[in-house]
Amino acid sequence: MIKLYDAREIEYESEALQEILTRVNRLLISRETVIVAIDGSSAAGKSTLAAQLGSIYDCNIFHMDDFFLTDQLRTRERLSEVGGNVDYVRFYEEVIKGLLSGRNFNYRPYNCRRKALEQAVSVSPKRLNIIEGSYSMHPTFNQYYDLSIFLYIEYEEQVRRILERNGPVMLKRFQEEWIPMENRYFEAMGIMEKCDIIIHG
Repeated sequence: MIKLYDAREIEYESEALQEILTRVNRLLISRETVIVAIDGSSAAGKSTLAAQLGSIYDCNIFHMDDFFLTDQLRTRERLSEVGGNVDYVRFYEEVIKGLLSGRNFNYRPYNCRRKALEQAVSVSPKRLNIIEGSYSMHPTFNQYYDLSIFLYIEYEEQVRRILERNGPVMLKRFQEEWIPMENRYFEAMGIMEKCDIIIHG
């Protein structure tokens, strides 16, 4: 049985984290399966937040980075599509349908460096499931979430963090390619406005 945590007893300074814990606890009391999405800007802390929740709850964590487009799908047409930078069809078929089935399922992460799908990952049903990463609130599957969180960061701080984390070469690619695509997706699809909790990092 999953343990429910009282947000007041968690020794984290973040009021936002305490609010998330309170909301998750309420959902776990009232629902058999809970799916939480964490979307937002690059380097805003999405994977860090997911890891924090994973250290508190016994849960499954899925990363949208594992579902970036394969080379075969990276056409000019597809990359010009709002929210088209991820394989939202495969994510829905492999992960969302798997979670909704309530049974064991497999999915195959895409390795961007190797440009190939990895070995299948086996997933066992857990009451709490967290999906983190940009494009996790894509309209193909956002209706299946019980709680959605958006992490926002100012551009100057975003650049600083990406430079520190990824180096100058990758920073340039973030600035010229990935950040504009993310921002277009956020704005065109009103992603921030659709989320239950917004955290300014």
